[in-house]
Formats: sequence, C-alpha cells, structure tokens
Amino acid sequence: MISAPADAPLIVTALLPKDLAAWATGLRRAHFPPERNYLDAHVTLFHALPPHCCDEIQDHFRRLSAEFAPVGARLERIMSLGGGTAFGIESEAMLRIRAMIAERMHGLLTQQDQHQKRLHVTIQNKVTSAEAKALQRMLEPQFSPRTFAFRGLGLYRYLGGPWDKVSEFAFRGKAEA
Repeated sequence: MISAPADAPLIVTALLPKDLAAWATGLRRAHFPPERNYLDAHVTLFHALPPHCCDEIQDHFRRLSAEFAPVGARLERIMSLGGGTAFGIESEAMLRIRAMIAERMHGLLTQQDQHQKRLHVTIQNKVTSAEAKALQRMLEPQFSPRTFAFRGLGLYRYLGGPWDKVSEFAFRGKAEA
C-alpha cells in the first residue's frame, strides 16, 4: 500500500464481482498502455470528492452497505472512448445509489462528478482511434452480455496515477436500491 497525503482527492468505485474484475483486469493489462496502467479494472462513480469529507463519506458508505443488497447490473456492450475501449454497464440501481451519494455531497462535487454517469469498465485508453477500433473489432465476436451484481463501494485516494485504498464497503443489506 502506498502512503497517500491527507489532501489527496477521493475516488469512489462500484466494486465488480471478483471473477468479472479479474477478466477485465486481464484485458486491461493486455491492451492498456503499460506506462499508464496503474490500476486494476474498476467502475468509477466519482473522480474527486473532497478529502476533508473522508470520515463523513465512510460513515455514509457504512450505512448504505448495511442497507442495500448487492446491486444488480448488466455488462451490456463494447463502448468506444474515442482513444480507448470500455464495456458499457447498465444498472439503474447503482445509478440510484450514486445519486444518493451525490445528494449527500451536494455543493462539494466537481463539475465532472455533477454529470449523470455512464457506467463502464475501461480496458484500453490513451491510444489512437485506429488502435481502439481494432480492439473493438477483435472483441466483438468474443463479447456476450452478462448479468452480475456489484458487491459494494470502494473508496480510494488519488495519487496522480496510482490509487491508495482507503476502504471497501460490501453490500450486505436486504433492500433493493
């Protein structure tokens, strides 16, 4: 674990099931430029929450994870990112949880984090459009949509590339989001 400064912005992710995360991480390792690939596959919900809210965010996530069951989702499609490739995810329930977090952080969100989120797992980025399109063509015959459940929320500090894990919060409640 890397020691992060207390003033590093906070990142929030929706935690993928371990098998799906391992599969997507393998693709990411194979296709993401290695000099830029600091992370395993992930689904970012917020890019930069204020670091001074860390305790409040953790308290809120403890309540959310105690209330909600694992959140249903569907890996739906291959997405073009222009200079990259991702898998698009549909999950109205995760978007509702994200909206609850956004409401709690109202007035503290960056412009990027204020917008409605398109859930996705990036497996390639910062490449040419031609490289991205080639990967998308290669993946197309292998890809099939699948359902899964997000297992919780992750909280990290941003270190200018790598992330430092603060905590993970497993969904263990009974309520549907």
